[in-house]
Amino acid sequence: MSFTAMEDIRAYCEEERVSFWEAILIADADARGVSKEKSIRLMNKMWLAMKENLDNYDRTQYSRSHLVGPEGGLMADYQEKGESLCGDFMAKVMTGALKMGCNNACMKRIVAAPTAGACGVLPAVLVTYYEEKQVSDDAMVEALYVAAGVGDVIGNRAFLAGAMGGCQAEIGSAAAMAAAAITYLKGGDIKQMMNATAMALKNMMGLVCDPVGGLVEVPCVKRNVAGAVNALSAADMALAGIESQIPVDQVIDAMKEVGDRMDVAFKETGTGGVAGSERAKEVMKNLQNRQ
Repeated sequence: MSFTAMEDIRAYCEEERVSFWEAILIADADARGVSKEKSIRLMNKMWLAMKENLDNYDRTQYSRSHLVGPEGGLMADYQEKGESLCGDFMAKVMTGALKMGCNNACMKRIVAAPTAGACGVLPAVLVTYYEEKQVSDDAMVEALYVAAGVGDVIGNRAFLAGAMGGCQAEIGSAAAMAAAAITYLKGGDIKQMMNATAMALKNMMGLVCDPVGGLVEVPCVKRNVAGAVNALSAADMALAGIESQIPVDQVIDAMKEVGDRMDVAFKETGTGGVAGSERAKEVMKNLQNRQ
């Protein structure tokens, strides 16, 4: 797509008198040379895949490394007890994030949003909201266009890959996308969506990418939970009228600067952070012995 700044999207919406999601729909159709109807059909497929993939979680299945697998089921059990400190809705969101992260580790079908490692954030937030609030599928597809627009700007202005900018570029971007999308669903305006995006991304600023053994499992799966919870807190702040003192495009630029200056050990190489811990080394040694 063509947008390189959130401010450009806002200006386009004002000039053309269209909503945020419609601006992204138009941009996508123009960029790919397809009709708006065809673009919507593809986004509908993405939405359906998110819902189906979450339902396909199997708590008895472990990843090949056996590092992750049952976490989604354990969280579901805890949520059903009604004892969550975060409340029932948030517990369900956390469960969804864990389930999808485990699905990815178990090589099941997922929607990279924006990456496979961050695939649990958007479904956790959006599918849970959809199920709890009985929102229409059309509205959810519109929200996905909002998320896509945020991801487009971040990708054009900075990066989305952990190998380029650390996990702030993956989970951080996913959280920013989800924050804007859920703000839209809650009736927030473009300004509030931009503030939610900025606050979600700031909260993940500097997050390193340190997968144990280079596998998208530890700590990646649990970080999807952090991203989803972060997205909801940023959206709530924006909807409450709280503003980011740093404009969203400048926040994205700051994220790029941090990523550019980040040591290579913290960019998905599996050498720094928790990936370089003694326990991580033991895990990798055990995995090598099993092969």
